[in-house]
Amino acid sequence: MQDTWRTAALRCPDSRGRLSSTLVNMLTTHTIAATVHGRYIIRDGPPERLLIGFHGYAENAEVHLDALSKIRGIDRWTVAAVQALHPFYGRNENVVASWMTRLDRELAIADNIAYVRSVIESFHEPRTIVFAGFSQGTAMAYRAASDFGRAAGLIALSGDVPPDVADNVPPVLIGRGTLDDRYTDEKLKKDLNFLRTITKVTTCVFDGGHEWSEEFRVAAAQFLEALG
Repeated sequence: MQDTWRTAALRCPDSRGRLSSTLVNMLTTHTIAATVHGRYIIRDGPPERLLIGFHGYAENAEVHLDALSKIRGIDRWTVAAVQALHPFYGRNENVVASWMTRLDRELAIADNIAYVRSVIESFHEPRTIVFAGFSQGTAMAYRAASDFGRAAGLIALSGDVPPDVADNVPPVLIGRGTLDDRYTDEKLKKDLNFLRTITKVTTCVFDGGHEWSEEFRVAAAQFLEALG
């Protein structure tokens, strides 16, 4: 389906105040489902425990997998780093990606949820599933956990709860750097006020900015260990 051009005649006054007809093209916008292949990278581990991670804006699956692989005890988990469906060239021509923009937001959310469902279905029914996200990927982790409904836990670093998530949130570990000017203390407090009404929340506030830190990795290791 293509955008449709429509022509309409409008009665407009000319310079002398007389009405004349002006042809104006009217546009309508359409959307259509399209097939796009997603990619995810797996770090093999015990099949019964699966950690699914979502990278931040202008990152990729390799970057996120490297961050998750530095968590102590990660060898006890199969790790899948999922790459966003919207790639672009970043610095040094590296291919990075974004999860979504404000354009057709609801459709993008539905596409991403369907994508994550397909990733989960590619594994052989792990006993324990945990979702993790950094920055923009944090919203995806919340959405994925809420949609799945049976997650054992969620690790959220430097990103807030999206407004479309209202329930089915598992126990959460939230991390924030004290110098983070994107995920501010105000946003953290807002998330805590909401999440504490529906689930158990653990926080790790560390010295640092919008980034992974060793202190947060220690907290993540303890969180995962407690889950299985």
